[in-house]
Parts: sequence; C-alpha cells; structure tokens
Amino acid sequence: MTIIYYLSAPLVSMPEEVLFKSESTQSREEIASYLRAVADKLDAGEAVTLSAGEQHQTMEIPARPTFEVKAERETDSSGGNAEQSLELEIEWDENGGDGSASGSLSIE
Repeated sequence: MTIIYYLSAPLVSMPEEVLFKSESTQSREEIASYLRAVADKLDAGEAVTLSAGEQHQTMEIPARPTFEVKAERETDSSGGNAEQSLELEIEWDENGGDGSASGSLSIE
C-alpha cells in the first residue's frame, strides 16, 4: 500500500510542473511523523518546507485550501498485480483564491 501526501497548487488545463518529489518505503510510524509535522505547520499557519538531499521547496498554504482524499486500486494490464494507494492532497490557486467546500470528511 502506498500513502501519498501532495502539497500543490492546482493547474487547470496546463502541464504539471513538479516542484518537489520524494518517494521511499517507510514504516507507518515514520509516515505518521511526517504527516504530524505537516499538520502542526497547518495548525500554526506556518509555511511547510519540504527537503530531501539537495531539493528544497517551501509552500505557503492559505487558510482555506481544498483538501482531496482518494483511495485507489491500480492493476496491471492483465488484471493481476494490484497496488493500492491513499492520496491526501492539499491544493489552492496560486493567485490567492481559497478552495471551495464540498461536504464533510471523516477519517477513522
């Protein structure tokens, strides 16, 4: 199972520019620690800085971004090997618009 946490500004009908990427196998506890660090920055209204090796990216997240949660299962073309993912994405308009609400979410 893969857990992906994205921080990005949405681009409509434009090519995606990857500002930062890091992917590695980690324990659930290690992943939870990263998610807590992001949550603490969000609670404090502070910027989130991502760092890995020589890569660094600071994201200023607005007060009301859009939060997208997606659970997926991907299979190869033969329908055999399956991979599951949980994607948590925070997105906003770089020009300052806040996200729009579309219902409540519960994570248990």
